Amino acid sequence: MFKKSVYPLFLLFVTYILFSSHDAKTIIAGIAIFLIGMVFMEDGFKLFSGGMLEKILEKSTSNLPKAITTGFLATTLVQSSSLLSIIVISFLSAELISLSGAIGVIFGSNIGSTTTAWIVSSFGVKINIAYYAMPMLIFGVMFRFNTNKTLQGFGNILIGLGFVFLGIGYMKDGFEALKSGLDLAQFAMDGYLGVFVYIIVGMIATVIIQSSGATMALIITALATGQIEYVNALSLAIGANVGTTVTAVIGSLSSNENGKRLAVAHFIFNIITGLIAIVFLYQLAQLVDIVASFLTIANDDYSMKLALFHTIFNLIGVLVIAPFTSKLVTFLEKLFQTEEKDISRARYLDNIVITVPEAALQALKKELIHLYDNATEVLSHALSLHRHTYIGIGKNIDEVVKSSTLTIDINIDDAYKHKIKSLYGDIISFATQAQDNMNAADKDKIYSYKIACRDIVEAIKDVEKLQKNVNRFMRSKNKHIQDEYNIIRIGIAKILDGIFLLRNTHDDLESLAKLRVLEGEMKNLDIVQTGRIDELIRHQLIETKMATSLINDSMNAYNLSNKLIHIAHVLWIEDKEIRTLGVE
Repeated sequence: MFKKSVYPLFLLFVTYILFSSHDAKTIIAGIAIFLIGMVFMEDGFKLFSGGMLEKILEKSTSNLPKAITTGFLATTLVQSSSLLSIIVISFLSAELISLSGAIGVIFGSNIGSTTTAWIVSSFGVKINIAYYAMPMLIFGVMFRFNTNKTLQGFGNILIGLGFVFLGIGYMKDGFEALKSGLDLAQFAMDGYLGVFVYIIVGMIATVIIQSSGATMALIITALATGQIEYVNALSLAIGANVGTTVTAVIGSLSSNENGKRLAVAHFIFNIITGLIAIVFLYQLAQLVDIVASFLTIANDDYSMKLALFHTIFNLIGVLVIAPFTSKLVTFLEKLFQTEEKDISRARYLDNIVITVPEAALQALKKELIHLYDNATEVLSHALSLHRHTYIGIGKNIDEVVKSSTLTIDINIDDAYKHKIKSLYGDIISFATQAQDNMNAADKDKIYSYKIACRDIVEAIKDVEKLQKNVNRFMRSKNKHIQDEYNIIRIGIAKILDGIFLLRNTHDDLESLAKLRVLEGEMKNLDIVQTGRIDELIRHQLIETKMATSLINDSMNAYNLSNKLIHIAHVLWIEDKEIRTLGVE
């Protein structure tokens, strides 16, 4: 509500500035062009990398030093801490990385985001950077319309860089023109009063612009053209850093508990880092002078010194806070705790995860396993078995099944409505939306997940057809029909147990071999193919009505088991060729 009421006022304020000052209009246009460039670079890297960044993050966050290094390198490369934050929150929501690993990436990202200041201070204010923007935009557009996704991504990156350079050029021109009519340096403030005022200005600017990189570019160009004093620029940089936490907190409001925890971690990091920079501002400024002389940065090159200051205080923040990460994780895990989630609804699917294909696929897989586990309970109860008595415990399943003669009263329709239907709908809806951002290979995987999801639902319907006769004949006085229905129960139970045992197998060929064994168990369920029904009828061991029921039920059990094995192929064999071989 607040945002809706403030936004029109903000638009009116910007409109007034645009029509009242030509120089201010040039600066604001520079900011807008810079932000467009950042968006193009972000989109371009997504296309160009083809999911490479996601794969690196998934495999490079096993410990804190690796996570920090990964966060630093990734942000330095893509020049977008926001893109990295989205991926990290998505992976955290899908449980692909730990909270500790995600925090480490954010720590590293804070250091990596300072490279924008280095680029602007090194090139943007020292050369006619807009001159180089034009060729980038021209070649970027040419690549953008190529049919190859990688070249399209490279084109977007070039367009993004072109706009970033052009934006910096506009900001620089605007400040230089503004200086002739209004010298903002006359409003410079000394002492800690000036520090706090400029920190607040930096925070507000970052919250409005929604990009600390753009804010830093604005500060550096203002400093380079003499519009602000060096000490005040340092305070603005601190404010820009703190301002990103406000953006992160606002962005996390619609995310799940993991997203909120990560936003709190980001907030704590930037606040503590900001406090350190404020308390030791003048000492840090002296440290910057020492390091600058070592790096052969000129004494009056305040733009480069500002970039160095930005890096140093973020680096100090990581060095101070990183040793306490485990305590921070413990604290964060106590926040935003909710009641145990309804098993009938999705646990891993949300609007943040859906934006990152790798995370979306993993979240879908986890949700499918969740649906499969719900279905396993329904299937077991329909056969008058309890999962804990036979799945994964190494007992003789034949004996367990034969001794389980008490009927479990379960209404399959009710169980379907309360444990399957809503979750099934969540998965299909998410899968359909997620595939819009995916390449052909990922869409193919989505399709296989949808089929597996359908198989789970149809397995429930198959077992519903079995339930009545299983409960009727498993205690029959006719030992022959009792044995046959126990064969059905044993066969399905062995397949459920076998699938459970292969879930932790990391060798796809070994998993395929285990599924081949289960297919052998499945064939034993077809009473017509095995010839058992002929023997029973020929020797009049069962009644004719029993025989027709048994033929139908054995086929239902066979179809059900076939679906379960197909589901296992999709969920627990990663290699596409091996999976295809198994299905064939």
